[in-house]
Amino acid sequence: MPRRTKIVATLGPSTDDDAVLDAMLAAGLDVVRLNLSHDTHDRHRARAEQVRRRAPAFGREVGILIDLQGPKIRIGRFRDGPITLAPGDTFTIDVLCPQDAGDQTRVGTTYPELIKDVTPGDTLLLDDGAVELMVDSVSLTEIRCQVVNGTKLSNNKGINKKGGGLSAPALTEKDKADIIFAAAIGADYLAVSFVRSADDVDLARECLRDAGGHGGIVAKIERAEALAELDAIIHASDAVMVARGDLGVEIGDAKLPAVQKRLISRARELNCVVITATQMMQSMIENPIPTRAEVFDVANAVLDGTDAVMLSAESSVGHYPALVVEALDRVCLEAEKHAARSHHRLDSYFGRVDEGIAMAAMYTANHLGVKAIAALTESGSTVKWMSRISSGIPIYAMSRVEATRSKVTLYRGVYPVGFDVTGKDIHDVNMEVIEELLRHGTVVQGDLVIITKGDRNGVEGQTNIMKIMRVGEHRLHLTSD
Repeated sequence: MPRRTKIVATLGPSTDDDAVLDAMLAAGLDVVRLNLSHDTHDRHRARAEQVRRRAPAFGREVGILIDLQGPKIRIGRFRDGPITLAPGDTFTIDVLCPQDAGDQTRVGTTYPELIKDVTPGDTLLLDDGAVELMVDSVSLTEIRCQVVNGTKLSNNKGINKKGGGLSAPALTEKDKADIIFAAAIGADYLAVSFVRSADDVDLARECLRDAGGHGGIVAKIERAEALAELDAIIHASDAVMVARGDLGVEIGDAKLPAVQKRLISRARELNCVVITATQMMQSMIENPIPTRAEVFDVANAVLDGTDAVMLSAESSVGHYPALVVEALDRVCLEAEKHAARSHHRLDSYFGRVDEGIAMAAMYTANHLGVKAIAALTESGSTVKWMSRISSGIPIYAMSRVEATRSKVTLYRGVYPVGFDVTGKDIHDVNMEVIEELLRHGTVVQGDLVIITKGDRNGVEGQTNIMKIMRVGEHRLHLTSD
């Protein structure tokens, strides 16, 4: 069986060589991430073009995800190099301190509004929580703190507030320029950092559409306050990302596993795609095999139903980009053998005919021994609904629309196939679908296949037919239309 969980890998200096990217594609890469926190537009454009040039040789559709930097809230730089803070030390974040004039007692910040967001008793976390500061007092220009936990602290490290509450907007001016770039290169997905509410998602979508882009919006859940708005954010988004780095810093690492499970479950319940990210196989930046803890981490995300697992530094700057994709591939495949059958939405009503067909197809497939599902789709909506239901049955998104085929590369258990039904007789399409599945080696003689389609070929949102066919027979084994 093909792997159902999708692999997203960040491109970077380690992947720029064609041979390295080819090895990643051969290992099963589904979606590439271009992280706009690093490198130039020209460099990222070249990487997108490289993927589109190399992927067809491997018979793969590969999606492109642009990840916005967002409002990075950082300390400034130290005049004489890194400092070391110890518990009990006093340390001040001074908004008037020049960016390169920090010392053992104070440092500047890239976010002067931090003064307005903290009060005495708050906890500030620097460098992903390595340094913990308790706020003693706040003036018009200074946040005076006591060090609770300290270590070496170097330039430009991030600042988080424990429990959340920083007021920086989700989209910066840089992000708005990067959205125009994402539209220009035809990105399939745009990931928005530090989302606080559905309004942030709506604004990003509006900016992308105004720039001529048609990609989906991925809301990165990495602020504590986003958890209180989770359902609204999920409804507004095409996908959500469990961004475990900043989220873990804000809510505390002990709470993160349960929150991850809740995010994955809720996204699937609300028909949204979900990506699990950050340090999935962090040790493979330096080592050719993962730790056992990393294997368990990936497998648990798969068993919980994540659509995709994502690599960051492991692939972009690591020593073994292709090996880490191979490692994810084998762990996901093994975990998928033990996935439970879904009871998704058995007691709910459906709002659309095509949604009802999608649910009926999955229920039937899971109880009839069907070997493959072929969904003729214009927008990809039908296969998205199907992919919310746990199953070991491959779903083929058969579409003439290139953007749709790229979009579904992120959907769990869905595989894109180029297929144009326009101008064809509706009764001839069934056999052509079967022949396409036979060419892919998906089915053999005697297998049952479900086909979903509309009686108006090539029209979006018109799926209203489900057919069950047995491979090798020239008549319908059973119909439901």
